[in-house]
Amino acid sequence: MSRTTTMTVRLGGALSDFVSANVGDDGSYENVSEYIRDLIRRDKERAEQEAFSRLKAELTHAFSAPEDSYQSLTAAEVIARNRA
Repeated sequence: MSRTTTMTVRLGGALSDFVSANVGDDGSYENVSEYIRDLIRRDKERAEQEAFSRLKAELTHAFSAPEDSYQSLTAAEVIARNRA
């Protein structure tokens, strides 16, 4: 179930001017909330892409290693290593 959260953000100076330039008749967004939601979605997608890229790089490195360099690990050891 999705929930809605109301947040208050205070901006001043150049940041406020920048947001104002992107909202309204001359901007790409109809209101500030729409702009903020789009920024958050883009940041979420960027974070997910970075995580995927790190995983892909790690797997590529692992699969290119010689088989005799592999080390047996339990699931608990893998989880502990990845939390570090």
